Amino acid sequence: MAPALLVLAAGMGSRYGGLKQMEPVGPSGETLLDYSVFDALRAGFGRVVFLIRRDFEQVFREKVGAKYGGRVAVTYAFQEVGTLPPGFSAPAGRVKPWGTGHAVWSARTALAGAHFAVINADDFYGSDALARLGDFLSAPGGAPADIRRYALSGFRLADTLSEHGSVSRGICRIESGRLSAITEHTGIDAADVGQGRLFSGDEVVSMNCWGFTPGLFPLIEEALCRFLDAFGSDARAEFYLPEAVSGLIRRGAVEVSVLGAAGPWFGITHPGDRPRVAAEIARLVRGGAYPARLFQPGVES
Repeated sequence: MAPALLVLAAGMGSRYGGLKQMEPVGPSGETLLDYSVFDALRAGFGRVVFLIRRDFEQVFREKVGAKYGGRVAVTYAFQEVGTLPPGFSAPAGRVKPWGTGHAVWSARTALAGAHFAVINADDFYGSDALARLGDFLSAPGGAPADIRRYALSGFRLADTLSEHGSVSRGICRIESGRLSAITEHTGIDAADVGQGRLFSGDEVVSMNCWGFTPGLFPLIEEALCRFLDAFGSDARAEFYLPEAVSGLIRRGAVEVSVLGAAGPWFGITHPGDRPRVAAEIARLVRGGAYPARLFQPGVES
């Protein structure tokens, strides 16, 4: 079975015109998400699952999902505040989603036993990152055959900074090619990176580009239950995927191979980032990495 691509898009909201996730950055109005789907198809992924919220399902299907109709099977999963493991309920007044770990757990039925990659909707990861995950997830008799061996496509810290403000990044600790921990650092800017500074720039960071097997779901449900036991009454607490995976590694429950990615990561963290991202995409198109037009609007299958 070809692997699936799970796109975390529940944080996109319903007013697409002003959101960075739907900013046109390609020569024909392509978004960052369009490039991720295109790269996944080239890497051999067989279908796309969008993790969204029900309150903007219709507009998402019309503005996003319909682009890919006839090119790849598109299905949907939903992240809802009240959807939790048995025995748990959301506290009164909770409106914010439970985080990326809960988002992945929410997609367990839609993925229907497939090996899958996880990405954010608003990041550009490049063809190399998705190709490496596709190879990992498709290898016959290799690591993906083990339900508790996963992968992370990591990026150099220096390649993920913004010229227009600080960023938060999960710094990876790697031992013998395996991920041993991710530590979140906030407020990182260019002045913090370089020789003799807080970071060298060569540190590997997680940008939420993962490869998993279905064996993740019972493990992440256990971790989610522990989180809810501790923080379920907090209306603002979030169950983040990197923290959940780090916890599984500490318990010895899983192994995560760190796959290098040759290409840079792009993202629009600050409004001033868009011109640089558009210029980088234009450079890739001129170099032949992408066609000038990726997807024509179509009818969703």
